[in-house]
Order: sequence, then structure tokens, then C-alpha cells
Amino acid sequence: MELQRVICLDLGEKRTGVAISDELGWTAQGLQVIKGYSDEKWLLELDRLVSVYQATTFVVGLPRNMDGSIGEAGNRAKQIAQKIEQRYHLPVHLWDERLSTAAVERTLLEADTSRKGRKKVIDKMAASWVLQGFLDAQRRQ
Repeated sequence: MELQRVICLDLGEKRTGVAISDELGWTAQGLQVIKGYSDEKWLLELDRLVSVYQATTFVVGLPRNMDGSIGEAGNRAKQIAQKIEQRYHLPVHLWDERLSTAAVERTLLEADTSRKGRKKVIDKMAASWVLQGFLDAQRRQ
């Protein structure tokens, strides 16, 4: 399965972390943070990213409860994924993001990153963590 460039979105309440894959679809790297996700400005930034990186696929982090059920945040992620699919006519994969932010937070704490430093990078690193999990799973198939 040839993925090429994949954009991953880790949707938060106030910020969206964005990660991108390399052209071979092997590695993920944090790209940026977009504030909010409900206004036209957010979509215009996604338009720019799709164009600049020539994205062929999206991954949207799907927040699940620890028991695997989908709550309000998960339903919101599904709605946004559907909106993205309709806008770009590209495949959109929902990917379990449970504990992604906690894993990144732990890594940053172990690296002795300041609170201010963590706040600047945690969202895009969480998106990278989610995307890397997706890419690894695709390679195994």
C-alpha cells in the first residue's frame, strides 16, 4: 500500500496538533499546532498544508474511553473526519489516540523539558505519536 504523504490531526479542545509523514510513509514528524478547529481559518490552514505537502491521506486521532467506547470527543473527531473527507476527497483514517498525550508528556518530563517548553510542542508531538502508530501498522499489513 503506497501512502505517500499523510497528514495527521490530533484534535484537542483548543488546539490541533499536526504531523506529517515522509514521502515513503515510514516516519512521522510533528509539524505545527493550529488553534481551534471550528472556523474557516482552520480549514484554510489545512488547505495550505494539503497543497504544500501534496498530502494523499489524512489520519485523525480518535479519542476513546479506556474501555474502548467512544464519547463526546470521539464523536466530534468522527464529524471532523467526515468534513475533511468531503472537503478534500482524500481517504481519512480514524486512529486510536488513547494515551498519546500522556505518553508524550511523560517523554518530555523525562527529558526535563520546562512546562512552557512542553506546552509549545506537546500537541504536535502527540500528532506525531499517533501518526507513527498508524504508519507502523500499515507497514505490518
